[in-house]
This record gives sequence, C-alpha cells and structure tokens, in this order.
Amino acid sequence: MREELFMAGIGGQGVNLAGQFIGRAGMDAGLNVSWVPIYSPEVRGGSSTCTIVLTDRRVASPTSEHPTSMVLMDPTAARRFAANLTTGGLLVINSSLIEETPKVDDCRLLKVPANDIAAEIGNDRTVNMALIGAWAAGTEVLTAEDVARSLREMLPERHHVHMPDNERALERGAEIARETR
Repeated sequence: MREELFMAGIGGQGVNLAGQFIGRAGMDAGLNVSWVPIYSPEVRGGSSTCTIVLTDRRVASPTSEHPTSMVLMDPTAARRFAANLTTGGLLVINSSLIEETPKVDDCRLLKVPANDIAAEIGNDRTVNMALIGAWAAGTEVLTAEDVARSLREMLPERHHVHMPDNERALERGAEIARETR
C-alpha cells in the first residue's frame, strides 16, 4: 500500500498543520510516513502545499508527480494542481470556495462545503478538518478517529478546548464521503 496525498491552499488555512496530523496518525497506525511542506514567505495569503506519503513499505521518494489523492482548499490550488492527480485517484475539494469543479477524468470527486461546515460548528479553524475527514473516509487509509487521536497528542493542552469542534468537523467530512459512495 502506498498513498500519496497532496494538499494545497493558501497560508492560514491549516494545510501544513493538517499534513502533520495525518503524518502522525499514519505513524501511529504503523505506516512509514514522509511529510514535505512547501510554502511561500507570506505568513497568510501565500501558497501553501504539502505532500504526505503513507506506505507499509519504505518511502522511496517523499514527493509525487501524480499523487493518488489530493485535498484542494481554494480556487487557485484547484486550477493549478488538480490535473496532476493520478487516474483513479481521489480529489477532495472545498466546495465552499471552489465553485468551478476541476476537470479530472477517471477520478473520484468529493465536494465538501468545508467553510459552511465550520460555520455550522461555530469554529472557522475546523475547515481543514472537514476536508481531512472526507479524505480519510474516501481513502480508508486512516480513519477520522485516527486523525483526531493525533490532534489530541500533538496539540498543546491549551488548544484542547477546540477538540470537540475538530472532531465534529472530521466526522462531518467523513459522513459526506460515506454518503457519496
């Protein structure tokens, strides 16, 4: 098994933080993992991407030209990267922001209204978690619960007050993926 997840958005959306949580969840599940973040020098508003490789073998390459799955959080990322998804891959998009569905042939598409979910929950910091929950349920490499455990372990105690919101967002994203099957 080898899952190559590429995530992209803009700085401030939690792209790389979510990648770290997925990497940790993968390690906790006994997988070999690499996480490669790339971001522009702007703290907020610049491009932010990361590649996470999860495998039961050795990680021969920590990057991927044609990832097996993508989570795209904003329209620019969708226009720029969606075409790189491998045939048969999973594309998860934030349909709250990406109005024009990327053209990807022979791929599974999950439209997750992540900003709307975060607004319903009452915590705009949960946008990335809704998307990751959908990715987890869509790939079945990890579960939303695996990611929630990694959040609990990695987040400083002072941020644990947000755990119920993060868990609700993860589960709502996973529900959307299960309903779409």
